[in-house]
Amino acid sequence: MQPHPPSGEQHEIRHGDQVVVVTEVGATLRAYSASGLDVLDGFSVDEPSSAGRGQVLAPWPNRLDGGRYAFDGRLGAAAIDEPELGNAIHGLVRWLPWQLASKSDQAVALECVLHLQPAYPWRIELGLEYRLAGDGLEVVARAANASFEAAPFGIGFHPYLTMGIPVDDVRLTIPASRRVTTDDRALPVGEEDVAHTEFDFTVGRRVGATRLDTCFTDLARGSDGRSRARLESASGGRGVEIWADEAFGYLQVYTGDTLEPAARRRQAVAIEPMTCPPNAFASGVDVIRLDPGASWSGSWGIAVRRG
Repeated sequence: MQPHPPSGEQHEIRHGDQVVVVTEVGATLRAYSASGLDVLDGFSVDEPSSAGRGQVLAPWPNRLDGGRYAFDGRLGAAAIDEPELGNAIHGLVRWLPWQLASKSDQAVALECVLHLQPAYPWRIELGLEYRLAGDGLEVVARAANASFEAAPFGIGFHPYLTMGIPVDDVRLTIPASRRVTTDDRALPVGEEDVAHTEFDFTVGRRVGATRLDTCFTDLARGSDGRSRARLESASGGRGVEIWADEAFGYLQVYTGDTLEPAARRRQAVAIEPMTCPPNAFASGVDVIRLDPGASWSGSWGIAVRRG
């Protein structure tokens, strides 16, 4: 019997010089390259995802204090999978198998049913489509409540963008005027304006020594409703952009300062579109309420500018 890759079946799609690989486990975005250059700092076929690389974060993104919450009188109790901080983190679907729904040369769709359990006592049906076009990658996410009661919902995505150079030398733009402030367990305690602080990347600047594991909000948007965060080389040539539609009101940005092994630190920037802030299931902030039979959808993507 042949061994299987740790991330399960590999689904490759192509368009021109762009190549994307999405995995069965977690519907994870394992790799993305354009013109032979890596767009993502992903992971190899013979290893599992680490540090959330490319993973889907649902039915909540980021951290949940003690894994405990209540919604309409129903209690949720999730396993503590960030034990050093006492949090549950990044939801419940990133290690589940996702079933192939459809595939073409340029697109792949996967589905997953999250069944009722102590961590999340509702049934949610999830769908993702990854599709390549000339202007880059688009990811369309869908969720439907197949329960008899209303359910809380949130989702996020965890791509690490790379320019092939250390983070210190990357020019970063984050279209946000506010950030979420946190305690020593990375849980929200408030918000503050970023203007005139080290967290102000609204006009784009070199990252330098700034360390980020920061949730940004109050996002500026174009006429199409999309927010756009960018990484660029200092010369202004090659660039990578994360865009997200109005369903995603938050961006978690992480410069990889605590990654293991240490050689992977500050080699890429995770820019994570999220529908709600950390600890949303406990605080109630911007949690999506899905009534029985109701559905939700949102989209985000990656655009590549070649130097």
